[in-house]
Amino acid sequence: MFVPQPERSVVAVPPPGDGPGFWAGAPSAVSRDGWIYLAYRLRRPIGSGRGYAVQVARSADGERFEPLLTLTKEAMKTESLERPTLVVTPEGTWRLYLSCATYGTKHWRVEVIEADDPADFDPANARVVLPGDLKTGVKDPVILHHGGVWHLWASCHPLEDPDEADQMVTDYATSPDGLEWSWHGTALDRRPGAWDSRGVRVSAVTFSGETVIAYYDGRASAAENYEERTGVAIGPDPSTLTATGTEPAAQSAHGGGGLRYLSIVPVRGGHRLYYELTGPGGAHDLRTEFRPA
Repeated sequence: MFVPQPERSVVAVPPPGDGPGFWAGAPSAVSRDGWIYLAYRLRRPIGSGRGYAVQVARSADGERFEPLLTLTKEAMKTESLERPTLVVTPEGTWRLYLSCATYGTKHWRVEVIEADDPADFDPANARVVLPGDLKTGVKDPVILHHGGVWHLWASCHPLEDPDEADQMVTDYATSPDGLEWSWHGTALDRRPGAWDSRGVRVSAVTFSGETVIAYYDGRASAAENYEERTGVAIGPDPSTLTATGTEPAAQSAHGGGGLRYLSIVPVRGGHRLYYELTGPGGAHDLRTEFRPA
């Protein structure tokens, strides 16, 4: 099990400024041909840019990253960008799924760009793959190709009451090609009265024999929005996940305790963990840990 241990981590990408609202994080990692490729969101405070860009970068050692590409919210025609998802298809095509806020609303959609190289994603080629609808915003997908099937877990938000739009559950979908999706209902829901009673968002999934292990971000109140902590859920299949324990599995020692958006990637000799962590001044670092096999 890959529970983050912040005391073992180092900063992979610093925030773009000091203080609350400046974040580098929401990472998605891929290991390919001796490199680690990382897509992540850069954010400034609301009113100063919000989620203003997604960067794609690469690293030989998993800690020091060279930016390859920056996609701005203006290029994506969105009010804000949230967690990206970087994947490679079995055929070798790269895909970048982008969570995009619809202007003037609390609605979110997910668009995808395809390219032969992760430095070549072109916003002009983006298309919507998860539109959501008038009642639901969809964002922050976790996407895996496993057993010949594409699997997706996405954060879904209710939109009928704007004051409740921060609530979230994780719904599950499958696809033969990673583009056209069939939904199968809610895989992970909130637990009334618990630390994750307001929202749950799957951030990483691993398959272990007959068991599915999911790591998720949770919060107990609207006030904890942006400072979710990490929990663990387990299920017999990808559509049925049950949260474990009565407390978060991992959190920051600073601010509101935010430790979220875990991404796990296999590397030579073990695995690397990437996640967003609240620092002592309120800004969020993108951090990494190496876990030997």
